[in-house]
Amino acid sequence: MSLVSEFLGQLSLSMGSTEPKYPTVIPVSNFDPDKDAARIETAIKTKGVDEATIIDVLTKRTYYQRREIAFAYEKRAKKDMITALKGALSGSLESVILGLMKSTAQYDATEIRGSIKGLGTDEETLIEIVCSRSSSELSEIKTVYKECESDTRRAEPSSVVDYEKIDEDARALYDAGVKRKGTDVATWISIMSERSVPHLQKVFNRYKSYSPYDMQESIRKEVKGDLEKSFLTLVECFENKQLYFATRLAEAMKGKSAKEKVVTRIMVSRCEVDLMKIRTEFKSLTGKSLYQTISVSRTTLY
Repeated sequence: MSLVSEFLGQLSLSMGSTEPKYPTVIPVSNFDPDKDAARIETAIKTKGVDEATIIDVLTKRTYYQRREIAFAYEKRAKKDMITALKGALSGSLESVILGLMKSTAQYDATEIRGSIKGLGTDEETLIEIVCSRSSSELSEIKTVYKECESDTRRAEPSSVVDYEKIDEDARALYDAGVKRKGTDVATWISIMSERSVPHLQKVFNRYKSYSPYDMQESIRKEVKGDLEKSFLTLVECFENKQLYFATRLAEAMKGKSAKEKVVTRIMVSRCEVDLMKIRTEFKSLTGKSLYQTISVSRTTLY
């Protein structure tokens, strides 16, 4: 895991211009936090708990609106709303609702903390989050997590395309991997963690002129284990981040035992970012709607 830790520790993704957002949760017009707080209070007090109302209110409000509802609830009920929700809900629904009460950065930081807590490390969660988030998202996560920024920073995107550097990096990746016996992993880590995303996208395209394999095929041939997963996740996110998440969701809901934690994490962390586009990619990938697939697998309610 040492090489993977080194690679993940150096990542600070610069995506170029601000990434467009495709959220499924947007601010509600005519928002009334006091009215919503009253509905939540009544739902919690209802015998058996009115889960449908809690879902209806909190899954259709943004994080900032949910926070205002929580303030209004505390003022009204003289209780902390999150504590009240914890006591009223259980299982999958509790995980989703409590996740929604955090900002995206807070939620990601909590997931990272959980992935490295106790015996062993949940590399799958760690790789998914660190390799798929943008530079600004990683910076927010680091702030929340109270970790210092790494000394190594990914280069900021430039409007000037450096074709010589693109060719140099493509050749270096080939020389350090497919061309030789044994992989110079340090060179791969250096290039993939320090260059900007737009630059690397061009490098991977140029790489095909040197190697008989594309970048993903080369990664599968040259490295194994968690480092392979890290590199592949990075490349997949560079090419189409929403397709990456759609694929993760499809894989998580295959078979009889759905990976509930993966589904919950993606749905909660991407609902205010790009879940709308993930849904479109999921439909193209599987031929089924994401909502129907989740309902069938009975993972949880969204």
